Amino acid sequence: MPKRILAALLLLCLPVLASCGLIDYYFLPPPDDTAQELFEGGMDQMKEKNYGQAAEYFLKLKDRYPFSPLTPKAEVALGDAYFLDLKYPEAVEAYKEFETLHPSSPNIPYVLFQLGLSNFNQFRTIDLRQDNVKEALEIFYRLEEAFPNSEYSKPCKEYIYKCRKILAEHEIFVADFFWRTDKFGAAWHRYLFVLENYGDVVEYKDYLRKRAEYSYYEYQKTLSEEEREKIQWTWKRLTKWL
Repeated sequence: MPKRILAALLLLCLPVLASCGLIDYYFLPPPDDTAQELFEGGMDQMKEKNYGQAAEYFLKLKDRYPFSPLTPKAEVALGDAYFLDLKYPEAVEAYKEFETLHPSSPNIPYVLFQLGLSNFNQFRTIDLRQDNVKEALEIFYRLEEAFPNSEYSKPCKEYIYKCRKILAEHEIFVADFFWRTDKFGAAWHRYLFVLENYGDVVEYKDYLRKRAEYSYYEYQKTLSEEEREKIQWTWKRLTKWL
């Protein structure tokens, strides 16, 4: 083949060869980010306080690389991203999932503390159900018992007190409602419950004692002799240490 013809054929092929690269560039999907790139991207967003975007990075890492050594770190960071974004229910689920998947991880004390805080921070007002505060209290108790020497021991005790105080005040709120509606039996039982179970955190014991005593006398007016004898024994037992 003459050299001139060969050169012409090569020139004709160049656009085709170049177009293959252009096709790959425009139509083929870009390569996936590595686990390292996703983790670093998420941490960069955390530093910038873009917690929603950080969570997306960590979720992608979890989905694409479930067996990566970075995945446990991403799972904790995901809970932190939700927590800092004030998305406490989502943070609870993320921390719980980590505890389930990695029960022997050295990060468990931290995760438990964050899990307790995520529940505690869902408290709104004293008149509502306190399921989240109850769950927070159980978690803080568990953390205190399982890791008494951890760095979270002292703040854990402080939150145990705060949880118990909220629960006591909720019980008093309910007891006061029964008092106002002349349901003295229910009121007496609630006041009694607070005095017996939350005596260490209640700040107004005199108030409770007076309300309990009045409720007791009003309540016993509605009872039979046998029923009065039973509640008198309970009341006498309580008044020994009040």
